[in-house]
Amino acid sequence: MPLACVLFLLWGCAGTEPPAPPVDRGGAVTSDKTEAQLLAELNEKFENPQAHYELARLYQKSQNWNKAEYHYNVALGFEPGNKAAQAGLVKMFMDRGDTAKAQQYANSYIRQASVSVDEMLRLGWDFEKLGMDDYALRTYRQAVTAAPDSADANKQIGLYYFNKNDTANAKQYLMRSFELNPRQPDVAGALGKMGVVVQTPGVPQGPLEEKER
Repeated sequence: MPLACVLFLLWGCAGTEPPAPPVDRGGAVTSDKTEAQLLAELNEKFENPQAHYELARLYQKSQNWNKAEYHYNVALGFEPGNKAAQAGLVKMFMDRGDTAKAQQYANSYIRQASVSVDEMLRLGWDFEKLGMDDYALRTYRQAVTAAPDSADANKQIGLYYFNKNDTANAKQYLMRSFELNPRQPDVAGALGKMGVVVQTPGVPQGPLEEKER
């Protein structure tokens, strides 16, 4: 059924909760462990990519660039597809002012991720989490170009625009995502916040008022 046929104003739909993250992209989140704790973990098991990643992030925050780069590279040596470490390494180059190297590595990682829409979305999400919007948007656009009928790809870029308050683009991609997969309450919620509310299958609805077009 075309999306236009299921547009409604749904009673009490707007809510105050932000939409859920687009897709489960994985990606590591830094912990509160100290340098000593992480080094102790590596002393027990050196081939621990998560510990190397967290240690790299710790050194990056203190601008110890050489140690940060070393541990990012070791993490990627043990887990080449670790998107959080890839994005972290690019961000480290940017933070230390080496924009040319940051671009070189970002281009390489985006190219590697292009074999899979899911890989592109995970990499884009890790770029976005670190505030590298240009690389995140470029990766999301590449994912949508490669798979225009992917609900996840349209959702990801749609929520990116939604969080940037770009209503026109957010509506375009989120409506397309919902059309492809209407069982997405978070997408319905984001659309509702922009005045375009859709009925999620299986979710009870209140009094309806047909949306003016």
